[in-house]
Amino acid sequence: MSNLFAHAMKPPPLLSLDEALERLLQKAKPLAGVMSVSTFDADGCVLAQDLVSDLQVPAFDNSAMDGYALRTADLDLNQGMLKLGQRVLAGHAPSTLQPGEAARIFTGAPVPLGADAVVMQEDVVVVDDLHVSFKTVPVTGQCIRRKGEDIEKNTVLLSKGTRLGPVSLGLAASIGQAQLQVMSPPKVALFSTGDELIMPGEVAPHLLPPGAIFNSNRFFLRSLLERCGCRVSDLGNVPDDPEKTLLALAGAALDHDLILTSGGVSVGEADFVKPAVQSLGELQLWSLSIKPGKPFAYGYINNQADPSKRAHFIGLPGNPVSSLVTFLMLVRPFLLSLQGCTGLTVRPIQIRADFAWPKADKRREFLRVKFNDKGGLDLFPNQSSGVLTSAVWGDGLVDNLPGTTISPGDMVNFLSFTDLMS
Repeated sequence: MSNLFAHAMKPPPLLSLDEALERLLQKAKPLAGVMSVSTFDADGCVLAQDLVSDLQVPAFDNSAMDGYALRTADLDLNQGMLKLGQRVLAGHAPSTLQPGEAARIFTGAPVPLGADAVVMQEDVVVVDDLHVSFKTVPVTGQCIRRKGEDIEKNTVLLSKGTRLGPVSLGLAASIGQAQLQVMSPPKVALFSTGDELIMPGEVAPHLLPPGAIFNSNRFFLRSLLERCGCRVSDLGNVPDDPEKTLLALAGAALDHDLILTSGGVSVGEADFVKPAVQSLGELQLWSLSIKPGKPFAYGYINNQADPSKRAHFIGLPGNPVSSLVTFLMLVRPFLLSLQGCTGLTVRPIQIRADFAWPKADKRREFLRVKFNDKGGLDLFPNQSSGVLTSAVWGDGLVDNLPGTTISPGDMVNFLSFTDLMS
C-alpha cells in the first residue's frame, strides 16, 4: 500500500526548456489589434503588414562622393583636361553635360545626363577657374550610385512580423513612410507577492525589518516587459492574503492580455497565487529542467465580465536570477509571439571558455559569464539563483546542456544579454 501511495505522489518528470517553450508558444496566439504609429515612435513595434516600396531608391543616379562628373571618352579627346561647365549640389537638378565638359559635383547630387563617371576631388587638379585636369583615368560607372540599386519598386522591404529597430525605421523612412501599421502592444499586469517584500524608499536600508527584503524583481521585470513592447500596469505588491490575491487577479483579468507574477506559485501554506488562479481559471505548474529557474506556472484567468475573454497567466520563480532567466528564455518569446513577431529566439554564438565547470548537472544550466581581455569568457564565482550581481557583472549566459562539463579552452554557447534584453 505504501508503495502505491509513493508512486501516486511521485512528482512529474522535469520538463525540458524546449518542450516548455513549445507548449507556451502554442498558447500565444497573436492578438487581433492593429494600430498606426509614427515611424519616429515605432522602435520595438512589430509590423502588422508587409512593407512594400512604391518607389526605387535611389530615385536617380547620384554621386558617391565629392568630385567631378565627366564623360570618360572625353579625356582621350582632350588630353586629360576638361572645361568646367557647371556646379551640381545635392537637391538640385543638373543640366545635360556638354561634350568636353566636367561638372563639379557633391555627394548625393544627381549625376548630369551624359556623364558616365565621377572622379574624387583628390584625383583632380584645378588648372584655373574654367579648367580641370585628371590624374587618373576613371572606368565607366566609377563612384556613381545607380538608380534603384538599393531598392527596386514593388519590393517587399520588411515582412509582416518583423520587429522594428533603428535601421529598419530608417529604411521605412527612405521610401517615404511617415506612419506604419503595427500590432497593438500586449497589455500586461505585473504583480509581486509576499509579505516580506518592501519597496525601495518605504524604509531606509538600515531600518529594514527582520526577514524583509527590497523588491528587486518588480523593477527588472517591468523594464523587460517594456523592452518587449508591452503596456505595463504595475499593480504593486499583493500581500499573502487569499482574498486580496483573488481580487487582484480577477481585476487584472478584466483588461489585460497577460498577468505576470513572481513568487507565490509553490506549495507553501502562504502561497496563495496557485489556488486563486485555479479558482478563476486554469493553472499548469511546470518543473523545468533548467538551472536556475525550476518552478514555472502557466494558465489563464477568466474575465468575470465577459465569459468569452480570458487573460494569460505566467508565474515566475521568486529568486531574482531564476526569475530573470525564465523571463528571457520563455516569457520574452511568448510576448513577441503575441505580437505576431517572426524572430522569437536569440541564436547563441560559439565563444571560448576560460574557466572550468567540472561538475555536470542533469539540468540545462545558464551560467553568468563575462568577456575578458583575451576574447574568452570568465565565470562569475557565485552562480546562486539569488545573486543578482552576477547578471549585472556579466555580459551574458553560457547555455550549457545537461550532463556537460566545461574545461578551459572549450567552445561554449554564449547568449548575449544585449540580445536577450532588446
